[in-house]
Parts: sequence; structure tokens; C-alpha cells
Amino acid sequence: MHNTTSASIGSETSRRHFLAAGSMAAVIMLAACWAFTCQAQDAKAAETKSALEADPKGWVDITPAADLKGWYRVSVPPTGKLGREQWHVDADGKTLVCDGDGGHDMLLMDKEFSDAIFHFEFCYTKVEGKKGYNSGAYVRNSKDGSIWHQAQFGDAKDGYLFGQTDSADGKKKNFNLGKAVKDMRVKPAGQWNTMEVSARGKTLTLWVNGAVTCQFEECGTPKGRLGLEGEGYRIEFRNLKVKELQ
Repeated sequence: MHNTTSASIGSETSRRHFLAAGSMAAVIMLAACWAFTCQAQDAKAAETKSALEADPKGWVDITPAADLKGWYRVSVPPTGKLGREQWHVDADGKTLVCDGDGGHDMLLMDKEFSDAIFHFEFCYTKVEGKKGYNSGAYVRNSKDGSIWHQAQFGDAKDGYLFGQTDSADGKKKNFNLGKAVKDMRVKPAGQWNTMEVSARGKTLTLWVNGAVTCQFEECGTPKGRLGLEGEGYRIEFRNLKVKELQ
């Protein structure tokens, strides 16, 4: 004879186990979602104003004159040969232009800076079907370009610091923060970007379109030249400014 009371009790116990298991699964799922959200928030840097916008005082406009006086080119690598002249100033657009067909070079300012902020905006000239847009900006470079600290930026990618700095033993030290950058803030070719590279003591900080993307805290070069890179792509720069820090 079938015991209906025992069957009911067993059914109720199974139901409770099912509900408990479901609740536990829900808790695990919510925890996983929360962890993913936290990781995403950690990966995306907090939005901040540029140093220029936050405090517009004390900045010097360093956009070159039409004859580029006070600026000079260095081949990359420094032991290479320079290609044709590829930098000029567009007076109408108030931009510094690299045509991109004069080889790989640095355009450096013939003045040294120690603690300072380098502010600039850039825009690649978009060419249909072309990929691999590449350029950069420099702070605390040696005169010959053999010591270099570069902010790297491509087409909707990059936005990190890398280069070769001085070390305590008198040798060069390589560094590359490319893998440390999770928040890709550089805009696609054809759009204007705003960047700032700050040098304070041994710390170099890169700010890209509203947020800091990375910091290098082992710069062994106390002062040097700032500049821009030409590497095969037409690119325009504007609002070149520097602010020396006390």
C-alpha cells in the first residue's frame, strides 16, 4: 500500500533542496557579475580634466614658427639617415604637420625641460584602406635621441609609455607599459585626440582623452628634450603647450 504522507514529505524535501540549490546558483551568478563589474570599473580609469583645463595659467605655446626655428630632426634610430624634410607648419590651420613620407624621425625642441607637462592634440589623416597608423610624443629625450621616453599612439589603440631611460649603472634601461594599459582611449584616425605627458621627478604620467592610462616611476633621466614622431603616416598636431613645474 502506498504511503501518501511519506511521499508528500519527500516531495516537499526535494522542493526545498531545489529552491536552495537555485538560490545558491543565483548568489554565485550575482557574485560573478559583481566581480566582473568591479574588474571593468578598475580597468576603466577615472575621468579627469586635462592639466591645461584644470589650471590654464603658466603655459607656454611652443608651436614652431614657419621655419621650424628652435626645432630639429633626429633619425630613428639615431645612427640612421634622415629622409626628406617632412615637417611644416600650416599657418591657416595653426597646425604642425608631418607629411609622413620622409622616413622615421623625431622632431625635437632644442631646449631641455626637467619637471614639466607637455600638452598637445593630434589627428591622423585618414586614408581609406590604410592600417597601422603610428606616431608618438617624447619627453626628456637626449639631444641625439639615444635616450627616449615615448607616448605611443595608433589608430584607436595604444596610449602607453615606453622607451629607453638612464639607469644607475650608466647603461640604458628599456621599459614598456603597453600591457599595463587596459583602457584604450585613443580615437580612430580622422578624429582629434588630446594628450598630456607629465614628468615629475622619476615619474612619467600619460593622460589620454580624459583619463590617466599609465605611469612609469623609474625614469632615470632628470631632464631632456620634448618632441614628436614621424613614422610613415600623415598626422597633424595643434595646441602644443608646455608648463614647467616648480
